[in-house]
Amino acid sequence: MSDCQLYLISPLEVAGTFPDRLARALDAGSVAAFQFRVKGIDEHAAARLAEPLQAICADRDVAFIVNDSVSLAKRLGADGVHLGQGDGDIAEARQRLGRDAQIGVTCHNSRHLAMEAGEAGADYVAFGAFFPTVTKQTEYRTEPELLEWWQALMEIPCVAIGGITPENCAPLITAGADFLAVSNAVWAGDEAAAIKAFAAVLAKG
Repeated sequence: MSDCQLYLISPLEVAGTFPDRLARALDAGSVAAFQFRVKGIDEHAAARLAEPLQAICADRDVAFIVNDSVSLAKRLGADGVHLGQGDGDIAEARQRLGRDAQIGVTCHNSRHLAMEAGEAGADYVAFGAFFPTVTKQTEYRTEPELLEWWQALMEIPCVAIGGITPENCAPLITAGADFLAVSNAVWAGDEAAAIKAFAAVLAKG
């Protein structure tokens, strides 16, 4: 069995029945972390949407990570924050969120950005996109060799992201991804079935 784990990212729409869907997904198999990712709403509205999801994660011992916003992560007492390249400074995020917070950084396909993030104290780096994705516009394409290079060099975990499905993820696991970040592959259909499908591939390692 591989050491690779699932890192689940929310769809942009998390109101309505989504809390029930999240609970169903998390109950279907092992998920290490859940990233709360919404766009274009103010922090008060985001916090209201986040709180029930955070509780669902806490009940299942799943890390709750906020995308982009250090201030929202602090407000919620989240387990961590994921920073894009334009979302702020790792040292500042660490100062505001504390030493126990998980701080992840998007590094696209750049060895340089990943090394910088590691030296600045990131808890994980995210590489991608490995495959075409409908979740967001991507300017960068990445090959599994980047994961192999990182694992040979660094202790800090790496996350693979971008168009990952149960059908295409095996090479990323083999290359050394510590986490597979998945979104559309889970939320576009039956979330429980998708989590179980990923779990079956991860179990093969």
